[in-house]
Amino acid sequence: MLRSFALVMGLCLLAASAEGAIQSKKLTYKHGDVDCIGYLAWDDAIEGPRPGVLVFHEFWGLDAYAKQRVDQLAKLGYVAFAADLYGEGKLVDHPKDAGAMAGQLRSNVDDWKKRGLEALDVLKSQPQCDKSKIAAIGYCLGGSTVQQLAFAGTDLKAVVSFHGGLVIPTAEQVKSIKGLMLICHGADDSLISPDTIKDFRAALDANGGKYGFMSYPGARHSFTVPEADATAKKFNLDGLRYNKEADEKSWADMRKLFKETLGK
Repeated sequence: MLRSFALVMGLCLLAASAEGAIQSKKLTYKHGDVDCIGYLAWDDAIEGPRPGVLVFHEFWGLDAYAKQRVDQLAKLGYVAFAADLYGEGKLVDHPKDAGAMAGQLRSNVDDWKKRGLEALDVLKSQPQCDKSKIAAIGYCLGGSTVQQLAFAGTDLKAVVSFHGGLVIPTAEQVKSIKGLMLICHGADDSLISPDTIKDFRAALDANGGKYGFMSYPGARHSFTVPEADATAKKFNLDGLRYNKEADEKSWADMRKLFKETLGK
């Protein structure tokens, strides 16, 4: 009898833990004739729509790191979707190849923004998503992408750029921003010049841009990516380094902004 009771209790506990599992799946969507392969995650223990977060990858492509961030956001109670900016799930591991793909994407700003908006539409179409509460975050190339979307007047409650290249906006673009912007920047990031930072902030300040600019001491480019040190060593890239303190602080700063803008 006691054995049977223990077995039943064990099965109940197993079922309860399964109910609260993070669910994830690949989602294919179109950019013209190109198949884009994104990644969606959510907590199925939460009932009904919840705020959504759009995630944009680094210049390597939609890799395991970006998907890990999507899973983290799902654990916080959001439905999160990582876009495939290049299409066809293209993923490279050499900086020259990544730079070439990113350069091609950046060369056509209208098409670049369109790719971001198409991914946003995919997130909005999910039954788990509260379409009135959506934010976007991005890393490196993805950080530049969320800035482009904000400057295009996209209906986002918040955008967060992690070690992203800075997009210097026009006065009209600054006035088009609908949500709050947070720029998470490494104070020792040698890939972004002081003049670029100065021009970026001046454009926002002069035109009433609502933004925060967090500069983390000692942090270089890719400071949120644990694999950055290995990549730097492999390709002799001194500008890349992981910084645990800056990683955790920037994530906490993002969460604070989301609590303010998304209500979570």
